[in-house]
Amino acid sequence: MRDNPTVVALVARASVNDPDAWNEIVERYAPLVWSICARYQLSYQDSEDVGQTVWQTLAEQLVNLREPAALPGWLRTTTYHECLRVVTAARRSEPRGTMLDDALQFADNTAIDEEILLAERNAAVRAAFAELPPQCQRLLAMLISDPPCSYAEISASLGIPVGSIGPQRARCLERMRKSDALRGLSEIDLSFGGR
Repeated sequence: MRDNPTVVALVARASVNDPDAWNEIVERYAPLVWSICARYQLSYQDSEDVGQTVWQTLAEQLVNLREPAALPGWLRTTTYHECLRVVTAARRSEPRGTMLDDALQFADNTAIDEEILLAERNAAVRAAFAELPPQCQRLLAMLISDPPCSYAEISASLGIPVGSIGPQRARCLERMRKSDALRGLSEIDLSFGGR
């Protein structure tokens, strides 16, 4: 994912103060920041503080990123260091033998790398979904709703015959698979309510 052109473009746009690009970066990578905070067993307030510090630091350093495609790694490292700072500061003020000692059992880099890949995949799937025509978006959304809509409900709502739902679903998913947003990604399950 280190050469992901979408990330490079987002960083370029955000570095010239494009608010939509900045919002997309935050939406795409906030789960990564939160997951690292969770691995450190930070309180909600400490996690909020860490997140705010990470995003503020990114806003200040965005134009200085040497490799824009390495943004996920930069966020991981920055979040890791900020969590460590918070845990260490709290540990100094706590008596020995508290639950805070358990918080210093850090997640390994493999788990965090998996979080980065998951965030990238989710963002790519959302981007590919957004490129679909509205009819495909509605159909797939109904198929993955919780609880999922029945074919009869989908037929009534979208005005398509029950027998056409499966083939239309297949065409919509094929369109998603061929999307530029998903190019280069492997092992993405795009079943979307297959029966």
